[in-house]
Amino acid sequence: MNYDKDVMNRLKRLEGQVRGVIKMMEEDKDCRDVVTQLSAVRSATDRTIGLIVAKNLERCIVAANEEGTSAEEAIQEAVSMLVKSR
Repeated sequence: MNYDKDVMNRLKRLEGQVRGVIKMMEEDKDCRDVVTQLSAVRSATDRTIGLIVAKNLERCIVAANEEGTSAEEAIQEAVSMLVKSR
C-alpha cells in the first residue's frame, strides 16, 4: 500500500512528540507533564491508525466495485483492525 504525504507527516510529528517525551524524562520533568504528552501521542497515534484504515478501506471498496464483488469483507476487516488497535 502506498502511504500519502499526510500519513507520513503525521508519523514524523509523532516521532517528534516521542522524542520530546524522552527529553522530558531525561530532564526529570514532572510525571504529570510526561503523562499528558504521552496521552497526546496516543491520541495522535489513534487518529493516524484511523486515517490509514479509512484510506485502505476506500481503496478496497473501489477495487471491489471495479471487480463487481462485495465490499463487505473489506469493511469487516477494517472494523477488525480498528477494534484491535484499541
